[in-house]
Amino acid sequence: MSTSQAKATETAEPILSVENLTTSFLVDGAWKPVVHNISFSVAPGETVAIVGESGSGKSVTSLSIMRLLQSDSSRIEGKIMLGGRNLLSLPEHEMRKVRGNDVSMIFQEPMTSLNPLFTIGDQISEALLCHRDMSAADAKAETIRLLEKVRIPSAASRFDEYPHRFSGGMRQRVIIAMALASKPRLLIADEPTTALDVTIQGQILDLIKMLQDEEGTSVLFITHDMGVVAEIADRTVVMYRGEQVETGATADIFHRGQHPYTRALLSAVPVLGSMQSYERPLRFPVVNTATGESDTPAEVPDTVAKEKPVLQVKNLTKRFDIHSGLFGKLKGRVHAVENVSFDLFAGETLSLVGESGCGKSTTGRAIMRLIEPQSGSVIVDGRDVLSLGKHDMREMRKSVQMIFQDPFASLNPRMTVGQAIAEPYLEHRMGTAKEAREVVADMLRKVGLTPDMASRYPHEFSGGQRQRICIARALALEPKVIVADESVSALDVSIKAQVINLMLDLQQSLNLSFLFISHDMAVVERVSHRVAVMYLGEIVEIGPRAAVFGNPQHDYTKKLMAAVPVPDPDRRREKRMGTSDELKSPIRPVDYLVKPREYRAVSPSHLVAV
Repeated sequence: MSTSQAKATETAEPILSVENLTTSFLVDGAWKPVVHNISFSVAPGETVAIVGESGSGKSVTSLSIMRLLQSDSSRIEGKIMLGGRNLLSLPEHEMRKVRGNDVSMIFQEPMTSLNPLFTIGDQISEALLCHRDMSAADAKAETIRLLEKVRIPSAASRFDEYPHRFSGGMRQRVIIAMALASKPRLLIADEPTTALDVTIQGQILDLIKMLQDEEGTSVLFITHDMGVVAEIADRTVVMYRGEQVETGATADIFHRGQHPYTRALLSAVPVLGSMQSYERPLRFPVVNTATGESDTPAEVPDTVAKEKPVLQVKNLTKRFDIHSGLFGKLKGRVHAVENVSFDLFAGETLSLVGESGCGKSTTGRAIMRLIEPQSGSVIVDGRDVLSLGKHDMREMRKSVQMIFQDPFASLNPRMTVGQAIAEPYLEHRMGTAKEAREVVADMLRKVGLTPDMASRYPHEFSGGQRQRICIARALALEPKVIVADESVSALDVSIKAQVINLMLDLQQSLNLSFLFISHDMAVVERVSHRVAVMYLGEIVEIGPRAAVFGNPQHDYTKKLMAAVPVPDPDRRREKRMGTSDELKSPIRPVDYLVKPREYRAVSPSHLVAV
């Protein structure tokens, strides 16, 4: 916000004014307050961030403002003024006009916000037709424009696709496009960039800033990412256990935070470049992705160089057919993964990084055979996973476990979390029911939860807590390899730091290997021995963490690093390099011939595509 805008904001009537907001839930016949006397305002064109850990009450605050809590089990007290009207006194039919028109909301988990039975084009068009006077044709054209605005590649051709065909990050972009459709006066964004890679996150933050400049849109931004707060927020409200512990200008909060909890939040933020002085030694021979031959650094001892990888992926390829017309004629293919090769050794972390849709999650799923690849090989303990039968696959999955990106979708809502964590342990007959209960209690403690939570159901937990439960479930079998697909993306900063430290401790004590799939470059720098950068289904750069982060060679690697938010509010108006580039499409014609990828050795273990 410029100086002139800031002065205008100080004198302008606020768009949103919240006074003494208290929200309570009915628990065992008594009202239990979870948000206590929250007060703040949002001026025209201003961004106010609410920050805090999972369970601090920040999402409940946003749902209270929108009146989206269940009326028979919740009670909202205080005043919520929007445009001179108290939202708490409006009848429900009037409130429906406010939602999506005057105020729009972006939710944390995209799959729970999208209807799987309708195409994404129809769902965005519905929002336009409900709130704006336009024809169906105009609504379709505007929908395509919105999809292009949030960088959905080949937007026109994806209008008629269903949500399950999109990656987690792309689904979140669809939700953002839907929220922006009616050009609201106030946008409530509840963790809107959690599932997004750094470049798209940068574009979305720039898009929100542009809306503020063009439309005077006000934003209430709810997040646990302090880097995002520094980049976008004019003022910040810090919440802890349902209470407002500190409020002020963002720069003051970052530089002169008074409350111990505020200082603890800031100290837990991983900062890109902070690991330059710390070396996670490269103990392993590195496979040249171009030739499939081992590139062993000269300093690696012969005894280590002869060590066999626990996971060996060679020329892995996965493509998705695209059909059209009445008879489903094949019109093209999505080249999701194209000739990907790498080795993973005992005790090593190899990180796959790249934008949503680059193929990193598809690579993880193909390795687990949750989807069937077209070609290539995946060797685990000397056996090709792609040729195993049903019984042998069960045994293999005891050695290789996966943590999924969306915790809500990967937990059975009808099972308690204790049953969910114990299920794989009991299915593989690793112990008795009593021993399983002990394992559940131990796993819950390790991921920062308490054993008494085992009797609760997934819907009773926040998004971050659900992801911790998924991590506990994967660890229960004590696997050799964990494929971690965005395993910490939904966690708040302090719990993220705890879980990362837990993973590093387990790796050291159990000689555990991680294929770490992530878009968070600062976290990747923290956990990795080696890093592989993926772009449009291919590995474009691979090497030791220190080499890739300290001396990036590929233009795309440099772009990813330049897009990382910096937790410094003094730099919030700086433009990120290259974030406005158009995202290329992985869709190719049926007769498309893939050119062999060649690599240049920057050093014996650092390779870059040419």
